[in-house]
Amino acid sequence: QVQLVESGGGLVQAGGSLRLSCAATGSIFMRNAMKWYRQAPGKQREVVATMTTGGTTNYAESVKGRFTISKDNAKNTLYLEMNSLKTEDTSVYLCKWRVIIRGAYSPTDYWGQGTQVTVSS
Repeated sequence: QVQLVESGGGLVQAGGSLRLSCAATGSIFMRNAMKWYRQAPGKQREVVATMTTGGTTNYAESVKGRFTISKDNAKNTLYLEMNSLKTEDTSVYLCKWRVIIRGAYSPTDYWGQGTQVTVSS
């Protein structure tokens, strides 16, 4: 099994920055795509940023130029650097890893528990 633990959320003023972390533990044989999602009350969950197996990154239009997804393979950790935060970025942020665990033959999606980001005006 794989467990993802998120941290780094909090309250920040508009224009400020936060860095979210998503640390994985467990018997991971191979990482596939890793993503950050967010979900605000009453809204659908949306993909914010994606990192493919090869390291290619993609971002939602609303966060391009402000957010950066990165990873530290040695620490088995995924990050989301968020700059120039806006009130509309307020949401619960969740990470999702698609991985193949040791002994398995197909990938499985694992989710973090979510971390609240609140941006005040």
